[in-house]
Amino acid sequence: MSVPVGTRPGTAAPPGPVGRLLRVPRRYPLVAATLLVGLAVLGLLAAGEPAAARWAGSAWAVGVALHVSWGMVRDLLAGRWGVDLLAVTAITATVVVGEYLAALVVVLMLTGGQALEDYAAERARKELNALLERAPVLAHRLGPGGAVEDVAVEEVRPGDELLVRPAEVVPVDGRLVSAEADFDESSITGESLPVTRRAGDEVLSGVLNEQRAVVLRASATAAESQYATIVAMVREAAASRAPVVRLADRYAVPFTAFAFLVAGLAWWWHGDPVVVAEVLVVATPCPLLLAAPVAFLGGMSRAARNGLIVKDAGTLERLARVRTAAFDKTGTITYGRPELRAVHPAPPWDEDGLLRLVAAAEQYSSHVLATSVREAALARGLVLPAARTAHEEATHGVTARVDGHEVVVGKRAHVARSAPGTPEQPLGPGELAVYAAVDGRFAGTLVMSDRVRADAAATMAELTALGVRRLLVLSGDARATVEHVAADLGLREVLPECLPEDKVRTVREAPDRPVLMVGDGVNDAPVLAVADVGVAMGARGATAASESADVVVLTEDLSRTATAVRIGRRTVQVALQSIWLGIALSVALMLVAATGVLPAILGALSQEVVDLLAILNALRALRGPRREP
Repeated sequence: MSVPVGTRPGTAAPPGPVGRLLRVPRRYPLVAATLLVGLAVLGLLAAGEPAAARWAGSAWAVGVALHVSWGMVRDLLAGRWGVDLLAVTAITATVVVGEYLAALVVVLMLTGGQALEDYAAERARKELNALLERAPVLAHRLGPGGAVEDVAVEEVRPGDELLVRPAEVVPVDGRLVSAEADFDESSITGESLPVTRRAGDEVLSGVLNEQRAVVLRASATAAESQYATIVAMVREAAASRAPVVRLADRYAVPFTAFAFLVAGLAWWWHGDPVVVAEVLVVATPCPLLLAAPVAFLGGMSRAARNGLIVKDAGTLERLARVRTAAFDKTGTITYGRPELRAVHPAPPWDEDGLLRLVAAAEQYSSHVLATSVREAALARGLVLPAARTAHEEATHGVTARVDGHEVVVGKRAHVARSAPGTPEQPLGPGELAVYAAVDGRFAGTLVMSDRVRADAAATMAELTALGVRRLLVLSGDARATVEHVAADLGLREVLPECLPEDKVRTVREAPDRPVLMVGDGVNDAPVLAVADVGVAMGARGATAASESADVVVLTEDLSRTATAVRIGRRTVQVALQSIWLGIALSVALMLVAATGVLPAILGALSQEVVDLLAILNALRALRGPRREP
């Protein structure tokens, strides 16, 4: 029997409520044991054995306090400070004054903190977990005669033909062999409507095949496919810690000191050690430890739901403070698919002859313009000869030996070095020129045009509304072309005709920080790496751009850049709110307890309510504010 490639191949069905309940004692033995001791204590009290109940409850509470103290000592030796000291002191104080029921509640709160965090984190990780759980483990490989063989996805090699059945996840990147098929890409890109692909189109791993069985030809191994890279980024993101989370850790020291100060003053004022216990049981700030991580997991999950992979939690904190946004032009602000508008040959060349030589030389370039030139030549039915030698100068152009001719293609300045006197091609709005020289003489130009993305203007306006003070365009294209595009978007700052090192220097020296840089090509990798937040647009998992970026946009939607900033702002806002909510409520309860009117057992139960409120507030990071556009 074949195993579906889809949602959770090779794994057991998720446990039901009863199964999850049965897993609790194995996963959280101290919580289960504390509940059992609590029931035993209540049973002894009901049986009229208060002395036995007190001894049982106190012994268990002291035992847990010793266990926690040993862990606390190890943390201190490792240079980490926490608030476990408060919990241990609270347990000890309640046992000493005979408030053993309150001691058990504190023990439950202490041991149950991890369980509470895990539960909240599971909710916050919902979208991240969905990506991980969908990772295929099997593929249906077609053999001779059409026989279907189920193989581990790691065994698939480029060129293998794979059968993908309805409702199965595409296991590796490939190209569609079947005539046509619909794919659900919502889990990766956030797009709700199915996307139709036709024979020869690229199909990315991780998308869901819709209604009919299709055949794909693998173009990458599983490890090199987009989905494997996404999964790796998600795992790294889920394990990271944001600066706000570490800041919450540092709050522990002053909070602990303040709690001991209040308890000491209460003892001095009342002269009653019971008040010390009553203050300390409400001073255990679990929200300080739990709320911020839950909020950041929620923010990363929300980003994944919107087709954004945020590589670490610290990136969300930097996104929240972005003050400068820089954009590459081609493939980022524009669609990155320039179309050939005209060929202007110089004698003795005609249009097809010039286009044929230029396209042949451009076969050895990775630039997006080179791809468009090759496609235009093939569309005219031209046969492209192979070059004997070829050399590319990044962002400048290509020099190649084609059919016995020395062909130089690229920017005017690059071509003019081989053909002095190369004239400047007049251009219309949004156009750019590819210059060519053959055997040291100017041979003509190809005029290309690349449209600005429909959502570009709205994205710039939204970033400005989110507090980004400075917007600029960095491009290797000619000044006239870059300035025209910038003017269309209402942007005044441009840096045209720049090399990768010029982009790096501009971003590194930008005065208003943090700086967000958005790009899509291999040549953008250096500047994405030095930016405070690098964003790779429409990434294919293995590209240098996505590997250097902090955020990967899984669609060709520029507006997701503003969405990332908005999610970062919301996440940090909710995290800080949750931290201060927990601190404020704990301080308020301490001050009330210091008056001696709050019994220890009620104080301990009140602190449990504070934990829940802070964590529920942190889960608000999963969604935007009510007025969010």
